[in-house]
Amino acid sequence: MTPHRRRTALVGVGALTAGLLLTSPQPAVAANLVTNPGFETVDPGAAADMPYCWEKSGWGDNDFTFETTSDAHSGAQAMKVTLTRRADGDRKALITESAQCAPVVSEGKQYDLSLWYKSTTPDTSVTLFRHDTTAGWQYWTDLKTLDMAASWTQAAVRTPEVPAGTDRITWGVSVYGTGSATTDDYAMEQVPDTLPPARCTGTQAQCADGSWEVLPTQNPVRSMHSVVLNNGKVLLIAGSGNSEENFAAGTFTSAVYDPANGSYKVIPTPKDMFCAGHVQLQDGRVLVMSGNAAYPAADGSHGYEGYRDSYVFDPATETYSKTNDLNDGHWYPSATELGNGDVISFGGLREDSTGSVTAEYWSDAEQQWLPLWKVNQTWSYWGLYPSMILMQDGRLFYTGSHVFGNNIPGTGSAIYDYDANTVTQVPGLQNKDERDQSASVLLPPAQDQRVLTIGGGNIDSNPDANRLTDVIDLKEADPAYVAGPPLPQGTVDLGDGPQPETGDQGKMYVSAVLLPDGSVLETGGALHNRADPVYESSLYDPRTGTFDPVAADPEARGYHSSAFLLPDGRVMSTGDNPGNGSWNHNVSIYTPPYLYRGTRPTITSVIDTEWTYGDTQRITVDRPIAKAELIRPAAVTHSSDPNQRFVDLPLSVDGNNVDLNVTSNPNLAPPGWYMLFAVDANGVPSVAKWVHLQGPAALSTSDASAHVHSFADALTGKVSGPGRKRAAQPVSTTVSGCDRHYGSANVCVPTVFPPQVKKTTAARCGWLRQNDYGRLKVNGGDDPLRLDRNRDGIACGKGDMTRRQAANHRGDRA
Repeated sequence: MTPHRRRTALVGVGALTAGLLLTSPQPAVAANLVTNPGFETVDPGAAADMPYCWEKSGWGDNDFTFETTSDAHSGAQAMKVTLTRRADGDRKALITESAQCAPVVSEGKQYDLSLWYKSTTPDTSVTLFRHDTTAGWQYWTDLKTLDMAASWTQAAVRTPEVPAGTDRITWGVSVYGTGSATTDDYAMEQVPDTLPPARCTGTQAQCADGSWEVLPTQNPVRSMHSVVLNNGKVLLIAGSGNSEENFAAGTFTSAVYDPANGSYKVIPTPKDMFCAGHVQLQDGRVLVMSGNAAYPAADGSHGYEGYRDSYVFDPATETYSKTNDLNDGHWYPSATELGNGDVISFGGLREDSTGSVTAEYWSDAEQQWLPLWKVNQTWSYWGLYPSMILMQDGRLFYTGSHVFGNNIPGTGSAIYDYDANTVTQVPGLQNKDERDQSASVLLPPAQDQRVLTIGGGNIDSNPDANRLTDVIDLKEADPAYVAGPPLPQGTVDLGDGPQPETGDQGKMYVSAVLLPDGSVLETGGALHNRADPVYESSLYDPRTGTFDPVAADPEARGYHSSAFLLPDGRVMSTGDNPGNGSWNHNVSIYTPPYLYRGTRPTITSVIDTEWTYGDTQRITVDRPIAKAELIRPAAVTHSSDPNQRFVDLPLSVDGNNVDLNVTSNPNLAPPGWYMLFAVDANGVPSVAKWVHLQGPAALSTSDASAHVHSFADALTGKVSGPGRKRAAQPVSTTVSGCDRHYGSANVCVPTVFPPQVKKTTAARCGWLRQNDYGRLKVNGGDDPLRLDRNRDGIACGKGDMTRRQAANHRGDRA
């Protein structure tokens, strides 16, 4: 949609606003809350040319007129806003931002808005602003796109729940395309409470914290990639499963899990997709890019290697088919779908173990990766699994979440503009070099354009993982991260049994899952590099900016674990791959507290499952609901799912018939299959229905910029354009934080031990025994960690410690 910057009003109205904002808000009443809803009352200000309690608003390069017209729906007057030329921006008549005119609202309540209109342009929408008691007036959201109408037509829509700290709102119709919109007879009423308070249907603990269940059937493959398919099943990709033995044997596996009956089907997998990238295409198939071409050599001559192959998985046939090759190898690449259905990918390791500086671009129209000369390049190295979130204007926000070691140079987060081919640094990320395997999510709803990062560590220096969280509002002109609340602490076993975390101890390997009630579940993690699992889960509330600790997954969930939302509203959690090379095949299911709050609403019908941008789509429900949303199904690995998003669907309610207003901006909801949830006033969601949101051809205008907000448009961070063309970025062969002098490639003896372990043979060997490493062969003649003191080729053997050292090695732990 259109940008919403500070708007200009008449001087007389502005002065009136400044004085009246000091007035105490009055309670809302069950009546029309709009003053002068039909424009019949003139403004008492002599200089004003707008009706009382209405102001001119808008921005940008356009030619426009505001006029009262006798072509009214009722009474003598209506308001007509016309754009005769538009380069950018919009114009709108808004309820005046004053205590005298702007309706009073109550936190947590919803309001039904309606108006009558005629329009000669498809580019109009109902737009809301809210008054924050601390920050003042600010854009809130666009609710509804209005169809063209030659005769008087009524439009109605329900607001989301009023955010905390909001005491008033104002609203009107934005015109952002050439043509006119004539409006009249505005109305606003508070939605009455329709549900009794939630009644607990489980134990007190379940109703407060939810519950976990470990399923009786184990995951048959060592999956580290999890993709929820548009038929409700889950694709679990292992490839070689971080097993050098499987790799040598050419044993590459995937499985399809069916939550409906708990069954698994092992799928033939053509290549080692261990640590590939993946994303759902708009038709529901899964694009899988690169993977593992080689494990690190014992002599350190090369590290992991990425290949150029790419495949598509078809949920209908449950088979893989090959696409054309990428331009470069990418082990650990990002994958982000754009608003036009194309995919962009960055980072990872090349075929020679160096870092890839090649951006890759998948054309969905051509069904292929574009050749290098067709793809804009900055020759930037983004690291491994860089979290690249699509912004509402088509740019990408690199959140700072990544995998393995230090972050990129600079501030550690940035905005990347593909069209301009620029990278602009974004400030504020705390401890940017200790955000290895942190999690990042676009907070609900996507329209708010706020991103949360959670936790992290550093597998190279191996400190205690941290409790840091950061939040950024990408609607700001010059956005910057601000510190969020510290992550709640759990229990961790450092060799002396489970103990509460202390000090600043947090976790890396975090999983973050968007839930249909609008909260974020964070779960799993570990304190150190592939060791010391942390048992802790909590729910983050974006409205209040707080964490609420809940029941913890009883299974260890560290490296190579995943957690993701199922269509029934529960969360599935899989995997754990400690440094000793073992694998946790147990699967956990989390039932959130909202499923213990009483009967679930039901979507009894979806009139049409094929949706287009700007549409109004009707569903029926069995009882009143408070909100509905689209949640993009998961495609997650290594704490990373940059495509995860929750898109609000403003409601128009007529009994059990509910009209859902679909965003007209494909960057807010990239094309593809989504889970549609309906949620009641107690936060209880329905089981999801699957709907298909179609691509850019559905836009009502060929000018896509008309559907884009111009936020983050005054960046002050350092800007970089394309650098010198180069082949690669040098990367150490120890990038994974594992010392390959010991054991096999799937065993990770840390290059740096956790800080609790003293730098002695006894302490290090004691820690390895404590973590079940077993017999470790020394590869070659070097022994950098001093684990083979008697030089018999076996690390931590009986002859490597004196009897006294062996007896006292536990005392060497700090």
